[in-house]
Amino acid sequence: MLLLIGSFLVLMLVGAPVAVSMATASLLYLVIYGVAPDIITAQRMIAGVESFPLLAVPFFILAGNLMNIAGVTGRIYSFALALVGWMKGGLAQVNIIGSVIFSGMSGTALADAAGIGTIEIKAMKDHGYPVEAAVGVTAASATLGPIFPPSLPFVIYGMMANVSIGALFMAGILPGVVMTALMMITVAIFAHRKGWGSDTPFELKQLAAASVEVVVVLCFPVAVYVAVQMGFSINAAVGLSLLVLIAADWYFDFSAVMALMTPVILIGGMTMGWFTPTEAAMAAVIWSLFLGLVRYRSMTFKTLAKASFDTIETTASVLFIVTAASIFAWLLTVSQAAQAFSTFVFALTDNKWVFLILVNILMLVVGCFLDTIAAITILVPILLPVAAVYGIDPVHFGLIMTLNLMVGLLHPPLGMVLFVLSRVAGLSVERTTMAILPWLVPLLVALVLITFLPAITLWLPIQMGLVR
Repeated sequence: MLLLIGSFLVLMLVGAPVAVSMATASLLYLVIYGVAPDIITAQRMIAGVESFPLLAVPFFILAGNLMNIAGVTGRIYSFALALVGWMKGGLAQVNIIGSVIFSGMSGTALADAAGIGTIEIKAMKDHGYPVEAAVGVTAASATLGPIFPPSLPFVIYGMMANVSIGALFMAGILPGVVMTALMMITVAIFAHRKGWGSDTPFELKQLAAASVEVVVVLCFPVAVYVAVQMGFSINAAVGLSLLVLIAADWYFDFSAVMALMTPVILIGGMTMGWFTPTEAAMAAVIWSLFLGLVRYRSMTFKTLAKASFDTIETTASVLFIVTAASIFAWLLTVSQAAQAFSTFVFALTDNKWVFLILVNILMLVVGCFLDTIAAITILVPILLPVAAVYGIDPVHFGLIMTLNLMVGLLHPPLGMVLFVLSRVAGLSVERTTMAILPWLVPLLVALVLITFLPAITLWLPIQMGLVR
């Protein structure tokens, strides 16, 4: 175990990529101790990515890329501006609301930061906000992407923990709402202390127009329910309601109704059993193509090709991490690391709340040094069996783990959101890190609430019969 973990840490310290570090450490362990034939090693690595739920990864990544090039991000920003731009610290509030909406499409923090985050930072700088404030709120709001459904980390966790991905998606909704409320309160406090005003005048017409779009979207499930009560089949009811909505959107030329429909289609489709979370990823791609090629006509074959190649590149890197982490996690089990960790934890405490505090501290540290996907694939086989002994629900544990790792995305040395925003804003990594620090407060408060109030996570999945 010392050789396996020690060689991995040494390789990380000398700057080797995380996937290369895991693969090299695993091969070194196998060569020295000969615990398995070479063919078993290859089979284990292939088995790590030979999974139906993992098909969601490239499709959600592609959907996020397509949304960016289809002009959806700009429409979401304009909608959020009309909705909350008149508040004090308006553009900071717009930043948060825009991320909430975009999180229902992309499923990743990086897509949020690189997509709508780019627009938000420029707008805040143009309106006189300090660049550090723009970067801080953008970084904090980007963490909402993997908490609200759909979520790539939830897909990976569900596969590793053998937990319903649909239950994880539903479990993320209320924690996401809590995080959103805490961030908006933080913006209000900053606005009061720093004298931030509103960025657009309060216009009842604009607010009413944005509210009408929200009402139109909410009317969709109501229309489906009414049609079913009138005797239509569920498929016919959905098809008819969707056609009416598309016709209304074309006639009234709403700015963001079709974009706002994305999370409704995904969450509604999974809730009603039309498609699995993996199939929902494909539905997101189809809807993105419809918006870009048909509704908004802002997508060209050149930009479509670029989005496809970007998706291939990102997917390859993610799956390389997964396949390297699968053999690494298997060897941790073979080397009795999980059992040693369990014995160590049980010797420390028999209280599950103390255990969760220790897990939070561990995950906050790990998140600073390990990629999110790698951390999940390595630590789930070690931590989840221990959590089960303490009676902790695996869905609740998945939310705790994911939120911790999202905080890790905001820290050096491997915080990818940190580096993306540093490049977008033209700041050094050091200045970007200092800009983000105050915005960790609402995230840590949310982490405490989600950790010690399991009902925030589990209430909705229990109501829907996804968790007992």
